[in-house]
Amino acid sequence: MAAGLALVAASALAADDRRSGAEFMSAATQAMQRDDAQNPALLWVANGEAEWNKSCVKCHGDARSSMRGVAARFPAFDAESGKVVNLSQRINLCRERKLHAAPLRLESEELLALEAYLAMQSRGMPVTPPQDANTRAAAARGQQLYNQRIGQLNLSCAQCHDQQWGKRLAASTIPQAHAAVYPIYRLEWQAMGSLQRRLRNCMSGVRAEVPPFGAQELTELEAWLAVRDQGMKMESPGVRP
Repeated sequence: MAAGLALVAASALAADDRRSGAEFMSAATQAMQRDDAQNPALLWVANGEAEWNKSCVKCHGDARSSMRGVAARFPAFDAESGKVVNLSQRINLCRERKLHAAPLRLESEELLALEAYLAMQSRGMPVTPPQDANTRAAAARGQQLYNQRIGQLNLSCAQCHDQQWGKRLAASTIPQAHAAVYPIYRLEWQAMGSLQRRLRNCMSGVRAEVPPFGAQELTELEAWLAVRDQGMKMESPGVRP
C-alpha cells in the first residue's frame, strides 16, 4: 500500500507540467511523425501487419479492434511467468505458449514490426498502467532505479529529465522522460528501436554497466515510465531525432 501511495504522489506532482518529447523536436520532425505518408516507422508497421495476418489473426482477429488499447496497458504482470513483461515480451510469450513457436530475438526487425503494429492500434488513447499490486511493485522498483545515480558520471535519469529538461546537451534539447511514443524511428539510428534500446543508450552515455535486452530492471524502469505517463496520449509509432 505504501508503495502504491508513493507512486500516485510522485506521478501526480509533475502531471500539470508534462510535455511530450515531440514538443522538443524541430517542426520538420514533428511533421514527419504526424504524417503517416512521411513517417518511416510505417514501413515497420506494414511488416508487422503482414506478420500479424500470418501468425496472430486466427486467434485474435482484426487487430484494429481486438488490440485497441492493449499497448497502452503495458508493462503488465504476467502471472504464469511471475514477473512484469513489456509488450514485446508478451508477444514472445504468446508465440511460445499458443503457437509453440520460437521467440523472436529481442530488438529484431520482426519483433519491432509486430510491436509497432500493435502500438499503433492504441495511438491517441491514454496510457493506462495496470493497478494490480505486482505491477505497481515493479514500477516502484523502477522508480528507485530512475532516481538512482549510476555510472562513472554518477547521474540519474531524474537529474537530466526532471531537473534539466528543456536545456541543451550539446546540440540536443533534453526532453522529459515520457515513453508513450515507443517503438520509435530515430533519425540518428536510421532504424526502429525499442524503449529498452533508448534506456540502454542513456546508461551507456553515463558510463554505467548496461543490462542486456530483456533484463528485468529495464522492464521495471519501463513500468515506472508508464506510471509517469498515465493519462498522456499514445503517439506510437513515433519519430525522434
